[in-house]
Amino acid sequence: MNRGSQMSMALPLTPVVKWLIIVNVAVWFVFQVVVEGFFKVPFTHYLSLVPARVIFQFQVWELFTYMFLHSMQITHILFNMLMLWFFGAELEQRWGSKYFLFFYLFTGVGAAILYCAGIGGYAAVTGAQASLMIPVVGASGAIFGLMLAQGILFGERIIYFFMLFPMKMRYFVMIMGVVQLASMLTSGVSGGEVAYLAHLGGIASGYIALLLMSRWKNYESFKKSKKKGRNLRLVVDNENPKKSDNGPRYWN
Repeated sequence: MNRGSQMSMALPLTPVVKWLIIVNVAVWFVFQVVVEGFFKVPFTHYLSLVPARVIFQFQVWELFTYMFLHSMQITHILFNMLMLWFFGAELEQRWGSKYFLFFYLFTGVGAAILYCAGIGGYAAVTGAQASLMIPVVGASGAIFGLMLAQGILFGERIIYFFMLFPMKMRYFVMIMGVVQLASMLTSGVSGGEVAYLAHLGGIASGYIALLLMSRWKNYESFKKSKKKGRNLRLVVDNENPKKSDNGPRYWN
């Protein structure tokens, strides 16, 4: 193969992505594997997302803390951290670290809020109260928000679905969204072992965050253009000025 036709897919480990991975892995290994697994301290129990505790006991910190916890299956945290790196590094390079961190936390918390609202509404309509007590952990809600941003910003990029089938990024994101919706409908709103509703909440929160960013940029551009307009001086009616005139006249 001609080397000139090869495209490097290496992604840097950007600062916020690196620290998010470090924090997630440290929390999982130190507090969940060691402290909880060996010393039997119920660390996960107090910090996981339980809709009933958020809705009725106002334990709102769970909307944030759950995204830094994972199940005891190493594949759960391994897959999430790989996806965080894969989807997040390029977005951080494009947006900068501050907005990327805001986007990540916004989508994670937004996914939790929408999940609690959905589960609460489902329980109120059907009377299925058990779903309110099922704990949720994992960064997947924020990861799906990152995936949506990739699909919108880099929609024409070709990726390989299942490492075999070439596909545009936008279609990959659409397929993953449909899969999450179909899985939720077939397994129930609570999702069994997987919180599909939280994944969909992450996608919805990612879209909201992108809208907010777009409007903020438009507002910033408007402010800059208005400021430049104030400093602009246009000289008018200055042909053959008379001595009695008090200098040239301007529009500010």
